[in-house]
Amino acid sequence: MKKNSKLSVYLIWLLLLAAIVIVVQYYNILSLEDNITGESTEVLSYYGSRGQEVVNIQTKLKQWGYYKGNIDGIFGNLTYQAVREFQRKNGLKVDGIVGPETLAALGLPTGQAAQTTSTSVSKDLNLLARIIHGEARGEPYVGKVAVGAVVLNRVKDSRFPNTIAGVIYQPGAFDAVTDGQINLPPDDTSIKAARDALNGWDPTYGCVYYWNPATATSKWIWSRPIVTRIGKHVFAK
Repeated sequence: MKKNSKLSVYLIWLLLLAAIVIVVQYYNILSLEDNITGESTEVLSYYGSRGQEVVNIQTKLKQWGYYKGNIDGIFGNLTYQAVREFQRKNGLKVDGIVGPETLAALGLPTGQAAQTTSTSVSKDLNLLARIIHGEARGEPYVGKVAVGAVVLNRVKDSRFPNTIAGVIYQPGAFDAVTDGQINLPPDDTSIKAARDALNGWDPTYGCVYYWNPATATSKWIWSRPIVTRIGKHVFAK
C-alpha cells in the first residue's frame, strides 16, 4: 500500500513537470511567432493580456460607451466583447484581438515603425474625407467642409475624444459609421474638403453639432443654439 502511494506521488510530480514543460514551450512558440511577424505583445493585445496597453484600450472603449467594466489592465471577457463590438461597428475584422488596425481606429499608438508627420496627416485626411463623403455626399462644397470642421472642433473640445478617429468612431456620433458608409472610398471633392478643414477653414464658427431639420426628432439636439444653416444641415454649439 505504501509502495503504491509513493508511486502515485511520483506520477503526480511527473505530470506537473510535463505540464510546466508544455507551458514553457507554448510561450516560446508565441515569442518566436512575435519575432517572425514583427508584432510584439505591446501592439497585439488579446484575451488574457495584461498591462498598460490594455488599460489604454479599456479607457478608450469605456470613454466611447463600448466597455462597462473596471479599468484594471486585464483583458478579460468584458474587454473581449467590447473590442469585438467596436470592430463590428467600425468595419474591422471581428476577432477580439487588438492589432495595429484596431489600435489605429481607437486612436492609440500602433507600436510599429515611427511614421513621418506626412503619413500621419495622410491618415487623418483619408478618415476625415470618408466621414465627409458618408455624411455630406450631395451637400454643397462648403457644407462638406463644415462637416469636417465639426469633427475637428470636437477633437479640440474636452467633452469629446481628442483624436479624429476617436471622434468619428464614438458610438452613435455619426450615421455614416452606423450604416457603414464610412467605408466607402471618398471622392476627390470630399478629399479636398477634408484638406480645407484641416487647414483651418471653419464655416460653422466653432460648432460641434449638426443635423438635418427635416429628419431630426431629438428634443435635446433641438435645444442646442443654432449658429448657421448650410445646405440641408443646421450647425450648433
